[in-house]
Amino acid sequence: MLAGSRARGQALSRISFVLDWLPVRSLEVLNSQIIRCIKCPRLVTYRQAIAKSKRRQFRDWTYWGRPVPGFGDPEARLLVLGLAPAAHGGNRTGRVFTGDRSGEWLYEALHRFGFANQPQSTDRHDGLRLTDCYVAAMVRCAPPGNKPRPDEFDACRPYVLEELRLLRKLRVVVALGKIAFDHYLRACRELGHPVPSPALRFGHGAVHRLPWGVTLIGSYHPSQQNTFTGKLTRRMFHAVFKQARSLLAKPRR
Repeated sequence: MLAGSRARGQALSRISFVLDWLPVRSLEVLNSQIIRCIKCPRLVTYRQAIAKSKRRQFRDWTYWGRPVPGFGDPEARLLVLGLAPAAHGGNRTGRVFTGDRSGEWLYEALHRFGFANQPQSTDRHDGLRLTDCYVAAMVRCAPPGNKPRPDEFDACRPYVLEELRLLRKLRVVVALGKIAFDHYLRACRELGHPVPSPALRFGHGAVHRLPWGVTLIGSYHPSQQNTFTGKLTRRMFHAVFKQARSLLAKPRR
């Protein structure tokens, strides 16, 4: 009897290990698919041209010049969604929000509230690790003028949908900017979630408890346009992640 119980316990342990391992492997597979994507000719042409021409201060860099996958903890309860990689940021370094001013703001805030092991993000080999947090973008290639077209959002949305399926423990989403906010809700609608109507309103610090158990927080994007003008301050940005940390500290209802 004891031997039988021990055998069942070992079998359950093996099943649990496999289930814990599956999302890691699936995200790895998904990210390898993202990196190879050539769905959008305009974005392919642009990202490759930027990688060839470079910016003078980065002339010694070998640019990534490919789609930029998501990054972080596959067991994350917090998801941070941006718009698209920067031409000389993620498109150069190969990691989302890495190598530009927006990334400096984001990873400093994540470090401050315990989601990152360091506040700097200079390149994809700099030792940065995220805990309980995953970072991604609605479009995976740097777009001209930082403005993806509607068809390019559509082409990338399946990657976002798959990430939302795989991040099984997700409880809080921080959308950086109104476009990411609106497209996250569109993706949720495509997944069959009961998205509230009328449409939820974006605002910095706006908190929306969604019917499927996820809380959506809006934030101004930490772009230079917002941070240099004072539309977004460090205090305002930190407040968003302080709110996220507070929500995660509460028991799930």
